[in-house]
Amino acid sequence: MKGNTMVERRVTVGWAEGLHARPASIFVRAATASGVPVTIAKADGNPVNAASMLAVLGLGAQGGEEIVLASEADDSDAALDRLAKLVSEGLDELPETV
Repeated sequence: MKGNTMVERRVTVGWAEGLHARPASIFVRAATASGVPVTIAKADGNPVNAASMLAVLGLGAQGGEEIVLASEADDSDAALDRLAKLVSEGLDELPETV
């Protein structure tokens, strides 16, 4: 049995208000739509489920702060790239391509 490898993306939160209210909602919808289990954490914190609005809000990630997106799922690279772009650029919706 092959062991899965954790794939990570470290990005800076691009929304000035951080991952609160609308940006958190956009991010959680995007993480859910990615189709792979993803975690999100502050650079020095414990990872939480990226598809959970309460967990993401509980992080209290501020604009300009580094976060870590991670997944052990096969073929998670593209999903993490898209989520990283969403967060780092403070977009209003998940980019179709990177």
